[in-house]
Amino acid sequence: MLLTITNTRIPADDLSYLLHKHPGKIQSVETSAGKAHIFYPEVSREKCTAALLLDIDPVGLVRKAGPKGNDFALEQYVNDRPYVCSSFMSAAIAKAYSSALNGRCKDKPALVDELLPLSAKLSVLPVRGGEKLLKSLFEPLGYTIIATQHPLDPAFPEWGDGRYYTVELSNIITLRQLLSHLYVLIPVCDNDKHYWIGKDEIDKLLEKGGEWLPGHPENELITRRYLKHQRSLANEALEILVKKEDPVDEDGSEAGEDRAAEEVSEVPKPRIHDQRLQTAKDELLMAGAKRVLDLGCGEGKLLKLLLAEKQFELVMGMDVSYRSLEIAKDKLKIDRLPERQRQRIQLIQGSLTYRDKRLEGFDGAALVEVIEHLDEPRLASLERAVFEYAQPGVVVVTTPNEEYNVKFENIQQGQMRHSDHRFEWTRKEFEAWAAGIAVRYNYDVIFKTIGEVDPEVGSLSQMAVFSRPVKNAQGII
Repeated sequence: MLLTITNTRIPADDLSYLLHKHPGKIQSVETSAGKAHIFYPEVSREKCTAALLLDIDPVGLVRKAGPKGNDFALEQYVNDRPYVCSSFMSAAIAKAYSSALNGRCKDKPALVDELLPLSAKLSVLPVRGGEKLLKSLFEPLGYTIIATQHPLDPAFPEWGDGRYYTVELSNIITLRQLLSHLYVLIPVCDNDKHYWIGKDEIDKLLEKGGEWLPGHPENELITRRYLKHQRSLANEALEILVKKEDPVDEDGSEAGEDRAAEEVSEVPKPRIHDQRLQTAKDELLMAGAKRVLDLGCGEGKLLKLLLAEKQFELVMGMDVSYRSLEIAKDKLKIDRLPERQRQRIQLIQGSLTYRDKRLEGFDGAALVEVIEHLDEPRLASLERAVFEYAQPGVVVVTTPNEEYNVKFENIQQGQMRHSDHRFEWTRKEFEAWAAGIAVRYNYDVIFKTIGEVDPEVGSLSQMAVFSRPVKNAQGII
């Protein structure tokens, strides 16, 4: 079984630093089932390919396995384990590429978070569920997939195709993310594992998939297959995955931000979070949107405002936190709405850093105080998920203005407004980011202020409104 990983970003041989494997040597590591050999079929400044060849000892495999008591008595001797990418390959990835999988790079540490044009090829991968399953697993993560199905036996074409595929996956992604996806999803495709599953397997799943699995639309299927359909283990893992708390106060506002804003002026002002929500709703109304998304909807405050407007025919809220969605469902009283109203609202669990086909075909979308809760290297994934794949007609994005923090007496220099914020941008930084999106994904963008405005440091919050260029009958903008 063979896994190759190719990098085409110059200098492409940076891949060898990330993998901690010298391109001029053939290296081998022992695994529980045999040996894994690492070598480089191609190394140049323009293109670098690393290969992981797993050589399984079938006799040793049987001796180690011992009697299994399966219905098929010869299964230990008649199986595909020595020839396909299965959980043995996941174990080999963890052993051969442990530093890369854990996000360590001694010589060039900055490379760990670099988005690279990577492609991985698996020869061959057993897929119980066919190409449809492959796409449901990898497409939400942003991959382009080429799957070549192999016949059961080329000498007997009448037998039809088998469940074996040569799979090529391409994505702009970090190497650490690619390896974590492969580590978890290879045995999920196979729907089997070569070893006994215990509670420690939950820890492995959470360690390797904790960043991306909670927001994956197929997280339940992945969890159950990874844990070999052991219901108690799968339920325990799923409960942990959905426990991520929404990083806002109970009423939906950033912790302490409104209290700080009140200290700036003696005159009571509308709550800043309410102003953001109202402004986002007004922008969607003015754009004429009818089908709208609230991305990172939390406990549903914006959803409630949107549902009150007859213009919006369908309102969909998405959040990574299952608990927040349950609270939103309760606060919106969805179960008690008339049938016609209930058909206007949908709540889905998902992550903004992965492609999700459920988000496609909408007129508008709002991301109210969402982006600052992501690590900056992951913003590129959000950009692709929203602006390249979902492509709403209008997108409203709000985020705090870092320059305004000097007006808060209870915020020290360098401190952020909320403990979960990964960054806070100045007006220039936000405008540069938004302008880049507009160029890359063919949007127009304008900037507006929200909340109190200071002549020197700007407004309390800042907003970008992205819209598709208008074309006339001749297709000219």
